[in-house]
Amino acid sequence: MRIAFLTAPEGVEQIELTEPWKAAKDAGHEPVLVSTRPGRVQAFNHLDKADTFAVDEVVGEVPAESFDALVLPGGVANPDFLRMDEKAVSFVREFFERGRPVAAICHAPWTLVEAGVVQGRVLTSWPSLRTDIRNAGGEWVDEQVRVCDHGPNKLITSRKPDDLKAFCEAFLDVFQTAGV
Repeated sequence: MRIAFLTAPEGVEQIELTEPWKAAKDAGHEPVLVSTRPGRVQAFNHLDKADTFAVDEVVGEVPAESFDALVLPGGVANPDFLRMDEKAVSFVREFFERGRPVAAICHAPWTLVEAGVVQGRVLTSWPSLRTDIRNAGGEWVDEQVRVCDHGPNKLITSRKPDDLKAFCEAFLDVFQTAGV
């Protein structure tokens, strides 16, 4: 299974990128780092710069249809940058239109709100996003992990880095059973 990990060039929470990436790779999948610019992605540990990671593909140059699933890591700045990039927003929206599973953690649902794909969905996130999710027509819940199938695809969401183990287990299970 080819899985897109979409991040902005700067601001992704490192552990929310590296732990799901490792889980996907260990399960025999092909994780692919997709960003809005070529080069390297600057990850963060909260507000401090962490490691950088090589970008494999660039949004607008690679079609969403070339992937089986999408993972959206969080970080406060990462989804804020992504939601300001129309190609990134369209890339995310296309996974929903194609019925492909999407997993998002922490602040990543901001990009989902911008893509207009949370209406009628039940999801969780970092608590500060609850009003944005509700205003976009979604139902926000305070749960470690939530799998929602009230839409064209399965949506897996989690709140924070402490939820990573449950998040990884849930998205891997859904990705396997989604018939992808």
